[in-house]
Amino acid sequence: MQDMVAHLEKLRRDAAECQLISDLATDKDKRDLFARLATHHRVLASEIEKAIAAKEGNAA
Repeated sequence: MQDMVAHLEKLRRDAAECQLISDLATDKDKRDLFARLATHHRVLASEIEKAIAAKEGNAA
């Protein structure tokens, strides 16, 4: 379970970093790319959150 939590935290950090790069980028293509990457990382983090919740629900 700890490995899933570690992955979740890393994805959240990566999403925030991608969003920051997107917000600061002056080039439209770079801004769009990093915005998409931020969204993708947030979706992956959401899936891990669901998996953790399901695993915790099964343990109870």
